Amino acid sequence: MKALASASIGRWSVARRLLVLQAVVVGLLVVVGTALAGLDARRAAHDRAEQTVTAVAESIADSPALRAALEQPDPTPVLQPYTELIRHDTGIDFITIMAPDGTRYTHPEPARIGGRFVGNTGPALAGRTFSETYTGTLGPSVRTVAPVFGDRNRVVALVAVGITVREISAEFRERLASLGLVAIAVLGVGIGGSYLISARLRRQTRGAAPDELREMFDYYEAILHAVREGLLLTDREGRVVLYNDAARDLLGLPPPGAVRGLPADGIGLPDALAAALVSAEPRSDEIHVGDTRVLVVNTSPVRSGNGGSDGVYMGNVVTLRDHTELQGLTGELDTVRGFAESLRSQAHEAANRLHTVVSLVELGRPEQAVEFATSELAAAQRLTDRVVGAVGEPVLAALLLGKSAEAAERGAELDLGAGSALDGPAGGIEPRDLVTILGNLIDNAVDAAIAGADRRPPRVTVTVRAEPDELVLTVADSGAGVDPATVPDLFRRGWTTKGDGGDAAGRGLGLALAGQAVRRNGGTIEVDGGRAEGDGGGAEFTVRLPVRVRTGEKVR
Repeated sequence: MKALASASIGRWSVARRLLVLQAVVVGLLVVVGTALAGLDARRAAHDRAEQTVTAVAESIADSPALRAALEQPDPTPVLQPYTELIRHDTGIDFITIMAPDGTRYTHPEPARIGGRFVGNTGPALAGRTFSETYTGTLGPSVRTVAPVFGDRNRVVALVAVGITVREISAEFRERLASLGLVAIAVLGVGIGGSYLISARLRRQTRGAAPDELREMFDYYEAILHAVREGLLLTDREGRVVLYNDAARDLLGLPPPGAVRGLPADGIGLPDALAAALVSAEPRSDEIHVGDTRVLVVNTSPVRSGNGGSDGVYMGNVVTLRDHTELQGLTGELDTVRGFAESLRSQAHEAANRLHTVVSLVELGRPEQAVEFATSELAAAQRLTDRVVGAVGEPVLAALLLGKSAEAAERGAELDLGAGSALDGPAGGIEPRDLVTILGNLIDNAVDAAIAGADRRPPRVTVTVRAEPDELVLTVADSGAGVDPATVPDLFRRGWTTKGDGGDAAGRGLGLALAGQAVRRNGGTIEVDGGRAEGDGGGAEFTVRLPVRVRTGEKVR
């Protein structure tokens, strides 16, 4: 039976347990309070009775009429009516006036007049008024005995005034009844308030038992830290409530306790990303470029009730996915695509040149055929020799050759700067990052040069130069240049010079990725938005990347 009772209590909800606990506590407090109040009321009744009989006894003892009556041979006929009148007016149970030897002159029961007083009189005979509880002829009573002084301050009589304990108890019972009604009202209010608190708690906890809440919390904690995606929660005020380990790594945040309760725009995140975290509208698969990562962000607003649009907005659930590796692979795929496109265009051009050579031979002009073929081969070989001779990093050399062919097909000229010099690997910098940085800068420069073809022939100049402690990449174009006011936004996701806008059109990401790769390698980008006409006009981007090993050495 005990096991069944324990199991039944174990299934009680938190609200029910709280209600029972509060009811028990309130009940105990009311019982203890009532008992203490009852004891206090009993003591107060006793003290009030003692004060009353003392005041009446002293008043009678000081009365001149009493002294005058005591001078008569038999004072009873005068004193008995006098004391009975006072007794009825004051509600006292007895007033006894006696001689110093205890012989009664008055008594509520006339038959006892002349008898001996039952009680202590010693202190009064000594001239001191005293009070006591004593059992006399009328039962237990609270009494006061006061001396009556005559000539020469001699005690000539005693006055005993008392209230029976029965009367004091009757008064106490009357007060106890009202006290009980107050206690019942307090108990009802306490239980009612506990029920209201319990009902609210039941709604908030959905009637779950403590074990269920603990298990639910353990499950949520396990799920929160087990999911590979970043998960972050914000409240309705835009403050960070909770985030898991993956979100901490992706956003570069300290442990949760350090930023919990802070606004999302106050934890060191980019403005666009912070705005996405607290957006009251759903956001799906937004790409945000940070200093070292590319993140895919999904924001889902949470509303109270059934979660519909009519509920009260409670905050956001934000999921974060690392898109850096995928974006890098996409960039490499675009580069390979560019290489393939360059090969296709070169194959097309080679086929045209071969047809021309064959046609010249068929027309009987072999000398011209040889001259045409050797001149084309020499031009192509000169470019290849120049790139390969100046740039010892194979990936960069292949990128420059591919971008040169692609630019030529689009009607622009890509040239290698005279100061280019790179022997061997690029100082321990990942080739993938070099492709991302230089490839996107060249693509942007070719677009700008072609867009400005009405001003000057489209031309892009690339310089790759190795210095003792850094690798310097410079890309200059002959376009219209860059407005200095837009320089701070150049490497922000979504910035583009194309009229159809970025993001939605799939543009505005290249320079952001290039800037991220530069920051990841601890480098810097300098932008000269308006070069002089003598320098070719347009804009010039200069990237400086610190090298981890001496340029040309192998990375160990």
